[in-house]
Amino acid sequence: MADDAELTRYADMLAAMGTEPRLRIVRLLLSAHPLGMVVGEIGEELGIPNSTLSHHLDKLKSENLVIVKREGVFLRYMANHEALQELLAFLYAECCTRNRVVEPKKVTCCGKERS
Repeated sequence: MADDAELTRYADMLAAMGTEPRLRIVRLLLSAHPLGMVVGEIGEELGIPNSTLSHHLDKLKSENLVIVKREGVFLRYMANHEALQELLAFLYAECCTRNRVVEPKKVTCCGKERS
């Protein structure tokens, strides 16, 4: 069981991803993992203006969901896969423990099937 501090931390992480643009940013950065993307590439691909994008990236960074590295005049953002894995592990920590109808591995392993 998670303690109150962990619950607060994970709730804040989920809240940070709780808007459509931020969720799109995280998914895009995961698709570009491990290299990440510079701000201009993110904005161009998602059609988000720089001022708005900066706000969203700051929120994701403050919750440790993305990592930023300066490359000269550019900022490169990468998904913090370790934090995201930790968040998913928290969500699935007690998966299926009450009724044991589904094996937890089946829920976390493969996602939805694609046709």
